[in-house]
Amino acid sequence: MIEDRALPPPDDLLAQAVEGMDRPLLVIDEDWRFRYVNPAGAAVLGRTVAALVGRGVWDSFPEAVGGPFEELYTAVRKTGESGRTVAWFEPLQKWFQADAFLTDAGLVVTYDDVTDRQRAEQERVAAVAAREEAARRAADAALRAAEAAATAELAGRHLMLLGDISQAMTSTFDTDEAVSRFARLVVPLLADWCLVSVVDPDGTRRDVGRAHRDPAMVEAMHRYADARVSSNRPTAPVPTALRSGQPVVIPQVTSAHIEQMVGSDAARDALAPLQVAAVATFPLLARGEQFGALTLVNGVERGPHTDVELRTAEVASRRAALALDNARLAAANQQVAERLQLSLLSPPVQQPHLETAVRYRAATRGVSIGGDWYDSFLQPDGDMVLVIGDVMGHDIEAAAAMGQVKTLVRGIAFDRLEEPAGVLRRVDHALVGLAVPTMATALVCRIEHDGAGGRTLRWSSAGHPEPMLLGADGRVTDLTAPIGPPLGIGWRGPRADGAADLPDDATVLLFTDGLFERRGVPLDDGRDQVRRLLEQFGDRPLEELCDRLLAVMLADGAEDDVAVLALRTRAAAR
Repeated sequence: MIEDRALPPPDDLLAQAVEGMDRPLLVIDEDWRFRYVNPAGAAVLGRTVAALVGRGVWDSFPEAVGGPFEELYTAVRKTGESGRTVAWFEPLQKWFQADAFLTDAGLVVTYDDVTDRQRAEQERVAAVAAREEAARRAADAALRAAEAAATAELAGRHLMLLGDISQAMTSTFDTDEAVSRFARLVVPLLADWCLVSVVDPDGTRRDVGRAHRDPAMVEAMHRYADARVSSNRPTAPVPTALRSGQPVVIPQVTSAHIEQMVGSDAARDALAPLQVAAVATFPLLARGEQFGALTLVNGVERGPHTDVELRTAEVASRRAALALDNARLAAANQQVAERLQLSLLSPPVQQPHLETAVRYRAATRGVSIGGDWYDSFLQPDGDMVLVIGDVMGHDIEAAAAMGQVKTLVRGIAFDRLEEPAGVLRRVDHALVGLAVPTMATALVCRIEHDGAGGRTLRWSSAGHPEPMLLGADGRVTDLTAPIGPPLGIGWRGPRADGAADLPDDATVLLFTDGLFERRGVPLDDGRDQVRRLLEQFGDRPLEELCDRLLAVMLADGAEDDVAVLALRTRAAAR
């Protein structure tokens, strides 16, 4: 029969202490049998002391064979050094911390059930891992949000760029200025530097738009741009894009590319300091017509153009081409309008004793055409007639109506040799009778000569501002007379003439109301300003006088069409 206790009898105080201790303890002999197990140890292992003492450790717990507990016991017995392990014991579904040391009585093992502690540690580790995972996810989310915000911000900048290009290029009819603005806008958002080529109507190519993000490299860019057109080979990006109508993108420019692009040593030397790494060229194509090409260039640090930059550049090139096409069409329309206006505004008549000067300024933005007019001509008897008028409106329709009114005034005044009031009366009736759909104000003046060498200025107004007379003494007089109704209403009542002597070295100023009428400014104040300017600059040459008048009176722009006709008398009449 196997004894339950292999240690000294219970009356031994040490044995009693071991028997009563709460910490599990066991002793294993050289044959790997349980030599002693205290009650606490047996309870933890789920056995009785009697069921363990004398039995083989590995027979009682075969699950421990080859595990961390066998490794610990074997190592301690082999080395004689104490050891510890913490491991999961599957049969009991518990974690144990085992401490082993070698004595003369055998291998002493104390062990503790650390399941709760291990679970708490695992939970702590899991909580830390969960926090770290949450932090990682939050960081990833913040990074994604930052990337999304950066992408959105970049997209917004690209959209603003496209809007700025449209606004900047459509606000001028000057093609070179529009192209220069285009180049300055795309750098540095789309490239480190760029050149914009323009193809003129005669087929000549010019590199007009130039911009570089680095002020220190601007001079080098200009040197290369000055040589580029003449040195480009047919295989260079711009000639290729102009021929094909398709973009040409070179993500990584090599020396072979440079050789294919540039045909002269001087141009290659000029290009070298710019350190070209990537090139993208887009044709400026609108309504089937080539207007030029946009070339975007990046240096080594920036590298290839991104897909977003290339997409934006393609849209920008289309918008720029359309703006250039519109600018050319507008310029052509303006040229036609100006030629029409010049054909309607006759050059002033000049005589040795009567000098005349004229000025015209249209209020229509971008088109120098309107309804105001001036005219001067000689009647068959030699007297000079001056006419100034204002057709309602300031556009092409007003200019067309003005042409009809002006022709009627000129024809009737030349044929009838009547006083100005009679001319206006007949013109008014003719407009109504011919159903000319317009209304106009007009002032007709005639310079009459008597046999003794004197002159008389006779005038009549159909709703038009009164003229001014600057005498040789520097005094300015308003030439007042009864003002009749405007032309085009079929007025049957009387029209009156005014008359005044016209001495030598006198200046007569005729003008339309656009010269002095301003919103919020009383009409009398506007006329007073004209009067003061006439006094101030009346001694200047007639052409300079007209320029000074317009420069001051229209300093803030013309709110209405403006026509000015000035006459100066000379003593040569005698």
